[in-house]
Amino acid sequence: MKNFRDLKVWTKAHELALSAYRATASFPTEERFGLTSQIRRCSSSIPANIAESCGRGSDGDFQRFLQVAMGSATELEYHLLLSRDLNYLTQVMYSELDQNVVEVKRMLAALIVKVDSDRSRK
Repeated sequence: MKNFRDLKVWTKAHELALSAYRATASFPTEERFGLTSQIRRCSSSIPANIAESCGRGSDGDFQRFLQVAMGSATELEYHLLLSRDLNYLTQVMYSELDQNVVEVKRMLAALIVKVDSDRSRK
């Protein structure tokens, strides 16, 4: 069992979730159960799935939950784009969040490849 707090990707994903929550605080009230909820759910799903992956027994489970986190990151990427196009996010805020999502996705991809490689050697 791994400690998720030791993973740099978890730390970065947690910071991204916090930023996403802050960014959606100013969204229109009518979006509370729409886009605000979607962004908060998928952004928090990234570090949550990384954490859950660390509590699993096998490398296969670890890798599967990392892939779920990657899916949530891609979903977040789209919801942020939609928010920008609806003028709920400024271009500056969007760019910062999008950059962070891309970085988390790169880190997840690298970790997935590493876990896959480790599994292949066993």
